[in-house]
Amino acid sequence: QVQLVESGGGLVQAGGSLRLACAASGRTFSSYAMGWFRQAPGKEREFVATISARGGSTAYADSVKGRFTISRDNVKNTVYLQMNSLKPEDTAAYYCAQSTVAWRGTVTTRENYGYWGQGTQVTVSS
Repeated sequence: QVQLVESGGGLVQAGGSLRLACAASGRTFSSYAMGWFRQAPGKEREFVATISARGGSTAYADSVKGRFTISRDNVKNTVYLQMNSLKPEDTAAYYCAQSTVAWRGTVTTRENYGYWGQGTQVTVSS
C-alpha cells in the first residue's frame, strides 16, 4: 500500500522560503516519477513541479519557474520542494503525488498520478 506523507508547510511572509518534504513508502520509490501539485480554495488542483524516477529530469509550472526547486533522495524515499521568493498567490494546500506506473521521464499531468498525500498548507502573507 502506497503512503505519501507531506510535511513542512506553514505561514511565511512574502519573499520568504519554505521546504516541503514528502516521505513515500509501499513501492520501489526510485522507479516512479514524483510530482507536487497545489490547490487554492475555489480553484482546480494545478501542477507545480515534477521529477523523474532517477532525478535526472525536472519540469516546472511557469508560475514557479526560477523560484521553486524539486529534488529527491532515493535512499531516504523522499521528495522535496524548496520554495523561495514566495508570493501571496502561492498560498494553497500542497500535495505530493507518485506516478501510477513506472516511468523514466517526468510526468506533468494530474491524471497520470495514482497516489496522493494528504496535503500540507502553505500560507504566504503580504
